Amino acid sequence: MLNEFKTFMLRGNVIDLAVGVIIGGAFGKIVDSLVNDILMPVLGLVLGRIDFINLYLVLAEGKVAGPYASLDAARKAGAAVFAYGAFINAVVYFLIMGFAIFMLVRGINRMMALKEAPVAPPAPDAPPPPPPEDVVLLREIRDALRAR
Repeated sequence: MLNEFKTFMLRGNVIDLAVGVIIGGAFGKIVDSLVNDILMPVLGLVLGRIDFINLYLVLAEGKVAGPYASLDAARKAGAAVFAYGAFINAVVYFLIMGFAIFMLVRGINRMMALKEAPVAPPAPDAPPPPPPEDVVLLREIRDALRAR
């Protein structure tokens, strides 16, 4: 059983999967930073200085009555909140990750198609051009002399 487990773990697929998970986690952090630190602040500025993280509705007051300065303050006070700004951030994050994965898979599929594309057989050689007229005439003379 131990040998079977060792064989399974040392297969290329398991190692490739582990590398993919590690790189995917790092890529996820990059996309998270892109969304939260670059795209959403610019989008919020364009839409009138809106901070999407702090877009929320208080559904029920917490231990400390509102209004709350931020979503974090509302959560710390124990208020039940509907955090739709965080949801907008998550949707943008998802769309960017989905597009990046689409582009990656698309590139891999194109490379695989090129790798698996059958090599076209060489074109058949074109028939040789007919000999010039003087060569044909000389051959006829030669053949006539041989026939005598």
